Amino acid sequence: MQENILGSEKIPRLFIKYSIPAIIAMVITGMQAVVDGIFVGNVLGPNAMASVNIAAPFMQVIIALSMIMSIGSQSYMGLSLGDGNVAKTQNIFKTAMIFILVFGFGITVVGFTMNSQIAYILGASDILLKDVSLYIKTLSVFTIPMSLMFLFGFSGRIMEKPQLYFYGSILSLFANITLNYTLIYKLKLGIVGAATATGLAYSLAFLVVVWPALNKKNIINVFVGKFDKSVIFPVIYNGSSEGINSIATATSAYLFNMAFMNIAGETGVAAFTAINYVAQFGILSMFGISDGIGPIVSYNYGSKKFDRVKAIMKLSDKVIITIGIIIFTSLFFFGRNLVNIFVNGNEEILNIASVGAKIYAFAFFINGFNIVNSGYFTAIGYAKESVIVASCRGLIFIITGIFTLPTIFGINGIWMSVPFAELITLFIGIKLMKKSYKVMNKNYEVSINGA
Repeated sequence: MQENILGSEKIPRLFIKYSIPAIIAMVITGMQAVVDGIFVGNVLGPNAMASVNIAAPFMQVIIALSMIMSIGSQSYMGLSLGDGNVAKTQNIFKTAMIFILVFGFGITVVGFTMNSQIAYILGASDILLKDVSLYIKTLSVFTIPMSLMFLFGFSGRIMEKPQLYFYGSILSLFANITLNYTLIYKLKLGIVGAATATGLAYSLAFLVVVWPALNKKNIINVFVGKFDKSVIFPVIYNGSSEGINSIATATSAYLFNMAFMNIAGETGVAAFTAINYVAQFGILSMFGISDGIGPIVSYNYGSKKFDRVKAIMKLSDKVIITIGIIIFTSLFFFGRNLVNIFVNGNEEILNIASVGAKIYAFAFFINGFNIVNSGYFTAIGYAKESVIVASCRGLIFIITGIFTLPTIFGINGIWMSVPFAELITLFIGIKLMKKSYKVMNKNYEVSINGA
């Protein structure tokens, strides 16, 4: 079998080839939410924008399912392929695909039949209940193609085709813009139009990334491999941290919505939504780096080329610092102008959001390291460590911050919860990274000595 470029090409070139498309693709994914925000906020109003944000945890559940299987199977396939086990790699892919089909169908049924109950659980007020329910019901129809888009897109990176997910994301963005304009502005379909535009846009991206898996000549394709139930737990366990990231996003969105609703009502939720749209660009850039280096790390770790693993991590840290400074500067100094894109001059929302942006901005000096560290642990099969980092930054210390800081600092305490959680997680992540590097150094010495 010819050497995969993941194990042979120069690290800087690999980083550009894999991480740059992944960063852009992830930012484009974030732009889809921004596109929705612009159309919903300006055409349908602040209540509709708040409804979309309250429904966001349902979307994150779909993404969580997708990420658990997609990232978990990608890392597992990379480690197996790097170790030369082609049959196992093929079985992992087939098992992940069947799993997503079954559970995706289940989510569709639940979302379509129990949308009102879900909306109520997510905290929709009487004013917002109808719109939140309609958004969930409509989006649930697209669960399977959305989930498969992630699986096939990430698997394509193992097949040396990292650009396909990028191309699919570009198509999805332009489709989302066109569909939002047509369905919301022209056809006046309201919140249903917003959800339909999002679902169709992701489905079109699936049509782009699926092609390599339909080619029997590729090592990984839909025609080879078999369902192996013994693979399910390792894949889920290995990808669980990525699922936790999505679940944490859903949980924190719910907690933030509740906190802002209690202190500032619908206006506070709208302000948080606007800031979240802007902040997602930075967060998704960090996740793009993590996604891009994932197959590089897993393949080389499986091949015991530990020097290449260290080199890609060192390069990633430099890029993270640069992106963090850019996002901090944008939020801290231009937050009010950026938020105004979504709220069309609403002074009450602007006043809340502009202060929040300055506090939130400090998280970007730290969060990139936490995101990439969690992805690194997933890539090398250290699921427990990855779960610890993801849980700390997305759940444990976010919850701690939201329930304690507002009692001291009021509404500003809600914004402070994110930098607070990222800072504590950073110290935990550094300790875990040092421990993993000691193990890698020991394994490197063993491989050099030929043991």
